[in-house]
Amino acid sequence: MNVVSLSHAPLAPPMTASAADTPPVILVDEEDRALGLAEKLSVHETGRLHRAVSVFAFDVSGAMLIQRRAAGKYHSGGLWSNSACSHPREGETPADAARRCLREEMGLECATLEPALAFIYRAPVSPTLIEHEYDHVFVARVTGEPRPDTREVESWRRVSLPDVLEELARDASRFSAWFPLALSRLQGLEVLARATQPLDGTTANA
Repeated sequence: MNVVSLSHAPLAPPMTASAADTPPVILVDEEDRALGLAEKLSVHETGRLHRAVSVFAFDVSGAMLIQRRAAGKYHSGGLWSNSACSHPREGETPADAARRCLREEMGLECATLEPALAFIYRAPVSPTLIEHEYDHVFVARVTGEPRPDTREVESWRRVSLPDVLEELARDASRFSAWFPLALSRLQGLEVLARATQPLDGTTANA
């Protein structure tokens, strides 16, 4: 699998020991074969490849739900990003991790969840931290109202696909490093086309 590498390192506080006090991440090779577990902090300091999930959730109108990451996050705080992201835990499938992170971060359950693609990217995300992920990307439909965890999410909004693409074209630095990479790969896929269609005759809007 080809690896996307880019420079995207907004100022952010270094990850602290408490921020790293989370379940270990799963190290993988470029075919997503598990190589073992490692501490989250050390993996982001050294840039070792690990498994991740990203969820793009759409409401009944076909609008995308994007979140602004809480300022206290260990990296990329204050940046806009997709609906939820996480690292699968030991014994947890990427799909289960996707459902969990959408529930934990946005307080939402998936009405539907579809795997869309997977890709590898590598990006500096702070002066001391590197994201190097084998990212499994999912598209979800949701019907409820978000109830975000304020420790994870500073704010959120609904936005149409054309509008978010226009925002990215104007200033991609307002978004997390992985968001435009994943979204660009979703474009043209049937799973995205389905998700942007309204379920109840409404129209997607920001």
